[in-house]
Amino acid sequence: MKLIESFRQIEEDKKLASIFINTELLKIEVVQHINAANIYIQDEQLIHRRDIKALENKLNQSLFPRADGSIRIIEQYSYSHKTAEELYREYANSFLEEISEKGNVFRTVYLSSKVEAEGNKLCLKIKDSSLDHHYGGLLRNYFINTYKERFGIDVNVELEYVKVEATKNESTAVVDGFSYEASEYNSSQYEQTQRTTAAENKELSSGNANTDTTISNHEVKSSVSDTVQKTVNTEAKKTAYDKVRFKKKKLPDDPDISFGTSFEGNCIPISEIQDEIGDVVIQGKVLDFEDRELKIEKHLFTFSLTDFTDTIKVKLFLKEEQLEEVTPNIQKGAFVRLKGVATFDKFDHEISIGSVFGIKTIKDFTVKRKDTAQMKRVELHAHTKMSDMDAVVPPAELVKTAFNWGHRAVAITDHGVVQGFTEANHALDKKKFKDDPEKLKQFEEFKIIYGMEAYLVDDIKELTVNCEDKPIDSSYVAISITTSGSAIEKDSILEYAAVKLNGENKEFFHTYVGADVVVSEDVTKHSGLRQDHLMNAPQPEAALSMFLQFIQGSVLLAFQPQEEIGFITQAAKRAHLSFEPAYVDIENLCRMLYPEFQSYRIGAIAKELQLKGETKGAKAEAESCLDIYNASRKLIIEKNINCLHELNGLGRMSDKAIKSMPMYHAVILCQNDIGRVNLYRLVSYSHIDYYQKRPRIPKSVFLQNREGLLIGSACEAGELYRALVFQRPEAEIRRLAKFYDYYEIQPLGNNEFMINDDDYYVKSFDDLKDLNRKIVALGEEYNKPVVATCDVHFLNPEDEIYRRIIMAGQGFKDADHQAPLYLHTTDEMLEEFSYLGQEKAFEVVVTNTNLIADKIEKISPVRPDKCPPVIENSDVKLRTICYEKAHSMYGDPLPEIVKTRLDHELNSIIKNGFAVMYIIAQELVWKSNADGYLVGSRGSVGSSFVATMAGITEVNPLPPHYYCKKCQYSDFDSDTIKANASISGFDLPDAVCPVCGERLTKDGNNIPFETFLGFNGDKEPDIDLNFSGEYQSKAHDYTEVLFGEGHTFRAGTITGLADKTAYGYVMKYFEERGIPKRSAEIERIAKGCEGVRKSTGQHPGGIIVLPHGEEIYSFTPVQRPANDMTTTTVTTHFDYHSIDHNLLKLDILGHDDPTMIRMLQDITGLDAKEIPMDDKKVVSLFASTEALGITPEDIDGCPLGSLGLPELGTPFVIQMLLDTKPTSFTDMICISGLSHGTDVWLGNAQTLIQENKCTLSSAVCTRDEIMVYLISKNIESGTAFKIMESVRKGKGLSEEWEQLMIDHDVPDWYIWSCKKIKYMFPKAHACAYVMMAFRIAYFKVYYPQAYYAAYFSIRAKAMDYATMCRGKDILVNEMKQLKARANSKDPANKLSKKEEDSLDDMKIVLEMYARGIECQPIDIFKAKATRFQVIDDKIMPSLNSINGLGDKAAEQIEEAVKDGPFLSREDFRIRCKVSQTITDTMAQLGLLGDLPESNQMSILDLLK
Repeated sequence: MKLIESFRQIEEDKKLASIFINTELLKIEVVQHINAANIYIQDEQLIHRRDIKALENKLNQSLFPRADGSIRIIEQYSYSHKTAEELYREYANSFLEEISEKGNVFRTVYLSSKVEAEGNKLCLKIKDSSLDHHYGGLLRNYFINTYKERFGIDVNVELEYVKVEATKNESTAVVDGFSYEASEYNSSQYEQTQRTTAAENKELSSGNANTDTTISNHEVKSSVSDTVQKTVNTEAKKTAYDKVRFKKKKLPDDPDISFGTSFEGNCIPISEIQDEIGDVVIQGKVLDFEDRELKIEKHLFTFSLTDFTDTIKVKLFLKEEQLEEVTPNIQKGAFVRLKGVATFDKFDHEISIGSVFGIKTIKDFTVKRKDTAQMKRVELHAHTKMSDMDAVVPPAELVKTAFNWGHRAVAITDHGVVQGFTEANHALDKKKFKDDPEKLKQFEEFKIIYGMEAYLVDDIKELTVNCEDKPIDSSYVAISITTSGSAIEKDSILEYAAVKLNGENKEFFHTYVGADVVVSEDVTKHSGLRQDHLMNAPQPEAALSMFLQFIQGSVLLAFQPQEEIGFITQAAKRAHLSFEPAYVDIENLCRMLYPEFQSYRIGAIAKELQLKGETKGAKAEAESCLDIYNASRKLIIEKNINCLHELNGLGRMSDKAIKSMPMYHAVILCQNDIGRVNLYRLVSYSHIDYYQKRPRIPKSVFLQNREGLLIGSACEAGELYRALVFQRPEAEIRRLAKFYDYYEIQPLGNNEFMINDDDYYVKSFDDLKDLNRKIVALGEEYNKPVVATCDVHFLNPEDEIYRRIIMAGQGFKDADHQAPLYLHTTDEMLEEFSYLGQEKAFEVVVTNTNLIADKIEKISPVRPDKCPPVIENSDVKLRTICYEKAHSMYGDPLPEIVKTRLDHELNSIIKNGFAVMYIIAQELVWKSNADGYLVGSRGSVGSSFVATMAGITEVNPLPPHYYCKKCQYSDFDSDTIKANASISGFDLPDAVCPVCGERLTKDGNNIPFETFLGFNGDKEPDIDLNFSGEYQSKAHDYTEVLFGEGHTFRAGTITGLADKTAYGYVMKYFEERGIPKRSAEIERIAKGCEGVRKSTGQHPGGIIVLPHGEEIYSFTPVQRPANDMTTTTVTTHFDYHSIDHNLLKLDILGHDDPTMIRMLQDITGLDAKEIPMDDKKVVSLFASTEALGITPEDIDGCPLGSLGLPELGTPFVIQMLLDTKPTSFTDMICISGLSHGTDVWLGNAQTLIQENKCTLSSAVCTRDEIMVYLISKNIESGTAFKIMESVRKGKGLSEEWEQLMIDHDVPDWYIWSCKKIKYMFPKAHACAYVMMAFRIAYFKVYYPQAYYAAYFSIRAKAMDYATMCRGKDILVNEMKQLKARANSKDPANKLSKKEEDSLDDMKIVLEMYARGIECQPIDIFKAKATRFQVIDDKIMPSLNSINGLGDKAAEQIEEAVKDGPFLSREDFRIRCKVSQTITDTMAQLGLLGDLPESNQMSILDLLK
């Protein structure tokens, strides 16, 4: 077809019409995502490039008048008969035109080169510079590709680099919009800029320079030289990079420009950018962005841009003022168009966009699907990311989509779980519709239907049929048949077998059937029946007649009667015979009688009953069936069964038997809140009692809890659909049909996989239509609504890629063949079911789905009320405990400051109902203390003076003060106190009591209560406690003592597919298929896979408390963590965050510090509570090693003595200590706050301290200090609290707050610091950590043997007796080897995690040796399994420090030595139950002495 015939617009331009009069149109390629089209043309004559561009502009103006799309002409010529040399001469001007389109750099390099053409060879002689090397490669690729794709010529392009002398002022370079002089043949200025940029990149170790670089061509070099010279000479003190920078200004006629300058050009799909193709114009959606501040006072701003054909990274180097202009417009979700250079990023090792000329904001160009039907459907079967590694729909997005489409409701029906409910419940915010009455009304009427696709087990099948009048001693015949397949209507019976007892003898019947079928290999394999068996066999009717005659008048025994009776019934129907036998289901009878059996296959049952004989083949199976029944009759009679139909009343099957039965999908929907509780009960039962690979629900259990529930037949995996597919007997189909409240049918594409699967008797789409028609007919017959559902697994058609990747990651072979399991619009579904006829299609798609929705009430998946446990008189008890403690410390009457604080807190706590939480925490802490374990507090609980007085925390939040333990004197307002009001009480000068002369106790850390419960005291307290790791389980058990059995549950967690795992899935998927993808595109796709439910777990210390009188199913289902059926632990099914507004959660965490302190106390006898917090030697550890009696050189150069101290011995904190030089407990609180915050130290306080803007004590270190400081600046307390909360959560400062702080003389540096913070640590938490660390540090200084024994026992991660405990020389040698590998650049030398841990432990061991402390060799009769010991001032290592010897084996050795000495190594190995390898290792280490190898004595032994 002629081009001009397809695009009549060309005729409007006579010149273009004459040029393109004979041009052929080859094809049009539409790129929908970006409103672009590629038009492929062919011509016999060469067309100048400017005319091609003119045609593009013409078509763009006519087809996209609003500039929201682009046309690209791709030309081809029939010139393969010419040489490259001939074409180069004829097409030279077009080559130059096209190269110029790619940018001035491209053009300049090309013009400055010399091209020699000969035959099909081109030689480009180019300057030898970094710029020309880079673009020379691009030019080579351009010529090769253009000759090949446009002319069909394979050309050989060679590059030759030529050294050229530089001359000045011959041309002008323009870099990132800045001009400078450079010669035509010398790009030294450019190279200098590149070196500066390279330095930036080296600092980043990622990213690519974004120096927008164009070198002017011949025509412009003189016109800008003056401007260039001025630019180069200004601000000489700046770096080379700064010299070529200026602040770009937006063009006044293009307000959408957010960076750089205005630009033109046609957009290309990002997927076409697979090489360094120079200048490109692209558009897309910003997925994410990152701003990284560089030391050179610039920012690297990187963002990922996708047009949904692909994704690419864009990199900009910006000054501070440029960053402020760019960031408001380039945010996540923004749509932009930009022009830049597609180049290879040597740090990311992929093509990215740099040298950006300009960026402009554009409108969202994506096309969102809408449901435009006047009457809309309701989706009743939809999965979310909570369907275990199967669906990829975020619950909230499902709800929002249905709502935005105008649907009245939508159901969430995940596989076996209801964990998507809580997110769905918060998907829509009523506040957003307050100004839109129509939307508000829609919101009020919109319903989320809460349901689940259950794994249903049919445990209610009757064991006998038609046996109402059959006594137990009836005549029996056991039967078995062989068929050509499992489809009753399509397949045939090939063999009959029957056996009955005639007296004590068995009488057999057997015949093959002369059916006209081909016997498959599968049939022969399982039954032994061959094709030749059918030759000369009776015809089907004759064989049936003989069989019926043999079984006449008897009760049939069949192993799988639904299939066997069904086939015989169908055969009788064809022969016009009646067949309604009485029969017994032997398989399910055995499930009922023998719940202990492992398997219920006929052979396995026969083996369990010790029956002999074969079970393969119809005859053998019939005989086994009879034998099984006869062997079971005694047990049946013992159960007082007189009539066969009484077998149906034997009771329910065992849980074990149910777990072995087939399961089918069924959709259960909650009609009301009663139904919700019943569903939660069913979910719990399925996970606790019936979990076997899947959470199963027996029909019998469902029926007991079906109030308020609707049940639907589900998808192709439902038993009704399966019964129809496999053509089960009509009686069976009727039984199943009666069970369900409604039936489902789904689009043909959902079940298309059956057509090519030999396991299904579906060969075409017509077969699938017939199946749906049969379900519709059943609905009419039984007056049950039939609904059309999508079985949603991904939201939109294009989202199938996410599910495809997840399935591929799990090894599914058909992952690339995704069914259309997306949410359909009403019209799409009406079209899907149009074969049912217009009226019936509307009924199943619209009428009936809305009918089901109308039967369902609008409910919430979680209760709105708070249900804390009740402890009688908890408020009175709390008040009493606190006042008794306060009086014991401060006397009676209390000082006014103490009484005021105590009363204020108690009144707030009791008024808001929090007293019970304090009493619970008090009970737990006191119990732990009574058992000899300290408890550390976490979070802000130390802000509460009530918590201190109740013994919940040791942190005293009062201002610094003195008090006397003997006479209760206290001092809160002396001159000494006033002079030290800003420090911790522990740092006050020592003083004696003026009343009794005793040494005063120093205390108080000045922490406001409001940071814990807010200014109104109504902020719910979160009391987190650090128990000893070895005591944690006892603390958990004690909660059950407090609240009663069945009233405490572990807090459940949900594990979704993590970002790195999702990234790995995506990368592996494309790598396996040989499809290259940029990292940005992999990240985009991985985002769609993230969060897909992978498993469940338990919070490390969270306990959920159920108050008495409540049922857990009213709040949440329960389950085992990770569905581990070997544990007795029960967790909440919902993630605990979903119900923490309902039920109390206790955080009973395990921690090493209390464990270590307990061991130190046991070794030394010192009470850790009596350790002073201002010991000078302890404080000196954070400045030097002097207190340890060693030098830094003794411990591998570590300048401090804080190695091994909790929170204070890491390289990060050690550097912080060196930078800040702390000298007090107060300083250490600051250090703890800084080290635990995010963006609080690095790039923040560290910089401010280095620049002398602030000191350690004045820096913003903990969240509480912000509020206290702002209040001191006369900012209203409530506002100060809100600012603190915003800053500590990383939300920064609003403009209003920033101005308020400026108005109140808050320093600029303080405001700057607050704006950078992402997370802040509470002061109380920091204080608690430092108190624990100080105690341990005290032992390190004064009880070193005890300290190292405790450290190696509890904190060390990779202690190895052989390398660490046998002397300093062996240790140092091993450290050298590991450090050499750690410093090597060879990836093969990278240390493993265990080796890294070993190196950390070795540093502590080296410190021990440096202090003159040695290890004793392990004495197996003295050594403990897991604890190091101090024996004779030396350290005895534990048994588990021997490499390869685990805790269990070590405990076995410790236990075995109690029985006396070992006779030999063999005796040691047997008694200790350890491996030969362990025995050999211990012998090599000399730990088994001179024990002989064996117990046996030789003659030589006797002669000795």
